[in-house]
Amino acid sequence: MNEERRGADALTLPDPRRRVAAAVAILTALAALAALAVGLVRSFPQGPSLVLMVVVAGGLGLDGLRRRGASRRIELVVAAVVLAAVVVLAVVWRTGGAALVAAVLLALGGVAARIAFAARVVRPAAPRPSRPVVIWNPRSGGGKAEKANLGAEAAARGIEAVELRPGDDLVQLVEDAVARGADALAAAGGDGTQALVATIAAREGLPFACIPAGTRNHFALDLGVDRDDVVGALDALVDGGERVVDLAEVNGRVFVNNASLGVYAEAVQRDSYRGAKTSTLLNTVPDAFGKDGPDHPTLRWTGPDGRPGPPVAALLVSNNPYRLGTIVGSGTRPDMDGATLGVVSLGTRLQRWTAPEFVVDSDRPVPVGIDGEALVMDPPLVFRSRPRALRVRIAQAHPGASPSSDAPVSAWAALPALWRIVTGRPGVG
Repeated sequence: MNEERRGADALTLPDPRRRVAAAVAILTALAALAALAVGLVRSFPQGPSLVLMVVVAGGLGLDGLRRRGASRRIELVVAAVVLAAVVVLAVVWRTGGAALVAAVLLALGGVAARIAFAARVVRPAAPRPSRPVVIWNPRSGGGKAEKANLGAEAAARGIEAVELRPGDDLVQLVEDAVARGADALAAAGGDGTQALVATIAAREGLPFACIPAGTRNHFALDLGVDRDDVVGALDALVDGGERVVDLAEVNGRVFVNNASLGVYAEAVQRDSYRGAKTSTLLNTVPDAFGKDGPDHPTLRWTGPDGRPGPPVAALLVSNNPYRLGTIVGSGTRPDMDGATLGVVSLGTRLQRWTAPEFVVDSDRPVPVGIDGEALVMDPPLVFRSRPRALRVRIAQAHPGASPSSDAPVSAWAALPALWRIVTGRPGVG
């Protein structure tokens, strides 16, 4: 958690609980490493051979995803056969025991680490709005809001609930609510719905509450909203505390999570995506890498070194950077008020950097996935951070912080961070 935030907010998770969890995480990690070391020594050369086979299978699988037709099937089948052989040989050679023990210990350690690094902040209650309005989509998240009886629960709290029906203009519904005198807005739906309602809330200077009624609810997670507590999130408009976070935009279109170019953006454009997300995405991969695929827009951009960026399969621009590959909080944003964009390029290698602005040019209109919504935009695409643009209310019962806000920056930093928690020293990462 940022040092400036520490002065205003206090962690409410009891220190003794965090210390015990941190100690358990350290002990299980060391025990897992010891189990692997003993297993490899005792099983030489069989153990190292199995590790090599897993690496080969992984390489074949990744390359197979880039291809289509017979070559894809061959590589994926070979990868599967190699992995199956690893399992069989591990049983025959009796080398899998140590790996199994290590895996169990690491799983237990991961749970303990999550508890140790869990951040929960206390926010002074903000004045209760007099005319709060929630726009809710009964179809989002498989009907999550409807199952939670959100309309009735909102009415019981003095919150006007406006249902988004098929054919309704979401923006117009929100504009009408503002015209009626709404002094706080909330959205119960997917991240695309959240972004549109948040845009108007920011424009009007109104507080906004994120109700996690979508499928993934990435914005809610990084804000510190409990994604399993749809009804409880409404209490943000009753006695919730308030924080100020950034938004981001591309060519004036606001997004709360990310905008993507390349493989994901093209998958989102396809009619099959809504009903079969995974298979559609996999079928888009070969096209993104330029193998046997249609002609795609050429993306021109500048990398962090100031030189023109190379051809890539995907570009991801996020509202504040995501943590990737960490022991806790991977795929989440530790901060939502860093006044910067996170940029990730995926091609022959992975590049990550931050910038307040990022520009992508092209020779033709570019498919863009914005918070899961499919758009086509005219170049150049100008991405900008909008610092501290949105007032967000969060229920007092919810964490109020991202899962990665108090987590170390890398897996290598986890053990020292856990040790600092055990010893009661300030700072975790």
